[in-house]
Amino acid sequence: MNHLTQTAPSAGGQDSVSGTAPILLWQAVFLGSLLAWIYFPILTRLARQWWTDPNFSHGAFVPLFSAYVMWERRGRLATIPQRPSWAGVWILGIALIVLTVGVLGAELFMSRISFPIAIAGLVVFFLGWPYMKAILFPWAFLLLMIPIPNIVFNQITMPLQLLASKVASHSLPLLGVPVLREGNVIHLPAMALEVAEACSGIRSLLSLVTLAIIYGYLLEKRTWPRVALAVAAVPIAVIANSFRIVGTGLLVQYWDPDKAEGFFHTFSGWLIFVVSLFMLFLIHSAIVRFKPREETVE
Repeated sequence: MNHLTQTAPSAGGQDSVSGTAPILLWQAVFLGSLLAWIYFPILTRLARQWWTDPNFSHGAFVPLFSAYVMWERRGRLATIPQRPSWAGVWILGIALIVLTVGVLGAELFMSRISFPIAIAGLVVFFLGWPYMKAILFPWAFLLLMIPIPNIVFNQITMPLQLLASKVASHSLPLLGVPVLREGNVIHLPAMALEVAEACSGIRSLLSLVTLAIIYGYLLEKRTWPRVALAVAAVPIAVIANSFRIVGTGLLVQYWDPDKAEGFFHTFSGWLIFVVSLFMLFLIHSAIVRFKPREETVE
């Protein structure tokens, strides 16, 4: 018998077992390859959206970071006892049901979300719950690579557009620029400024939350500062985008309306994002000064 074997779940209905029929390595490779073949069209379309849709371009970095975390923890993971569980079969079944519903209903989110579920099923079936618990963070982080459903996306972007418009319409008069706001359209003396979907801040919000989680994991060992940084990324992104709208209004009024588009518009987006990262760094610095590092987590 091949020496690269592990204990298999028994057929006796137990959740985990420790000494029955062995599962060969090739069985795990075969099942993993089969799922890779099934999900190939879905994953290629997902990768194409990362490349073409600026709102979700951060998704390409998510699986890379998850792989890094797994590599970093490889020593610890090697010491975890393998306790295969039949529950993995049920999880795989759920993943395939979600995939089928997503494909038949032309619902991209469901077909894509079934992939992490299938990965969890494989891990539990071949390695067990202790191993799944150990990789819970990198597994859960994979969910950020999946674009949110359009119905949810639209429910988020419109309030963000209105919020940015309100902040700008209240801030610009304080800077000497009279405005009249109608919904997400700000009427300036020079021209009307529309806070479109691309200017809602949803792009920087999703990217900043993802980067905040990565930042917290790499530079913090405590749980609560990591959570605090991820939560703080939301208001930071909203506030920074509102400042961007105000800056655009000042640019239109006091310099040149044409400068509100083209290079300066794109550059201001990158500049505001850098400022958001700096604000995240300041919050982390304040957390460290407020309470020095004591406890650590893996």
